[in-house]
Amino acid sequence: MKKIAVLTSGGDSPGMNAAIRAVVRKALYHNIEVYGVYQGYQGLINDDIRKLELGSVGDIIQRGGTFLYSARCPEFKEKEVRQKGIENLRKRGIEGLVVIGGDGSYRGAQRISEECKEIQTIGIPGTIDNDINGTDFTIGFDTALNTIIESV
Repeated sequence: MKKIAVLTSGGDSPGMNAAIRAVVRKALYHNIEVYGVYQGYQGLINDDIRKLELGSVGDIIQRGGTFLYSARCPEFKEKEVRQKGIENLRKRGIEGLVVIGGDGSYRGAQRISEECKEIQTIGIPGTIDNDINGTDFTIGFDTALNTIIESV
């Protein structure tokens, strides 16, 4: 694998920037080109995909949310719309897609995986809801819980 992309989708949550940074740093360490998809699946459709370097993620770890921004994209449920996003990945030779988000984000990644076998997808659980099966705590849940406790 020589090129991957990372996107954040749905509601943002604390810790997403740290996850993005880890993906970018590890990929670059292994000589894999990394692209950021801005505005989640909407950015995938609109071709808002930019190459990321170490400098792109150097100062993001302390920022809240996600520097790639995030958006809900109901139209991504339509196959024709997804195909446009898939084509935007293909034209760059992107072979892997890392999706950080919740259950809706996972469904989008699953659809891409089913419809485009040459692009491998992986999901990183990022939601304050902590409702992703197979994980004890999602990215963002601990911060959300502690904020609630401190408020009470």
